[in-house]
Amino acid sequence: MPSRSEDMQGLQKIVDGINRINERIGRAVSWLTTGLVVLVVTDVIFRYLFNTTKAWTIELEWHLFALIFLLGSGYAFKHDRHVRVDLFYSRFGKRDQAMVNLVGGLIFLVPWCILVIYSSWGYAMQSFRIGEGSPDPGGLPALYVIKFGITVGVFLLLLQGIANILQSYLEIKEASSETTE
Repeated sequence: MPSRSEDMQGLQKIVDGINRINERIGRAVSWLTTGLVVLVVTDVIFRYLFNTTKAWTIELEWHLFALIFLLGSGYAFKHDRHVRVDLFYSRFGKRDQAMVNLVGGLIFLVPWCILVIYSSWGYAMQSFRIGEGSPDPGGLPALYVIKFGITVGVFLLLLQGIANILQSYLEIKEASSETTE
């Protein structure tokens, strides 16, 4: 039977693994920002100098923005860059902050992510089955790609939420063991 220390090390390995996944994906997705900037600048130049634009260009701009936002959500959460209404949290000690993160993750984040993953998967699959494309002439052909981006992005957020919950649990256990010693 594994010891308590081995259990804690196992949980920490899971946290570290999830952190690595979101770190790598976040860094890769950050390059989409460069692509988006180049695309927008090119679109603006063509619009103002040549008085022309294409439907696919505008759609690709919002597709890239959506993918940056969705696929980068786990990365943002990992680096504590998400939006937080902080009335009391910053005044809490480390143990109380960990407790808020643990309870909040279990009650709000995990159920919300599961609900969005479940509903967006069906939404994306339906789009894929019918081969949904842009309703605009000259628009992008595979609209389902962005819909699957919702599912994947929220899954990455769920993974990071699980890592955050486990990390909070480890911090609470560590604080408890320090007070009993």
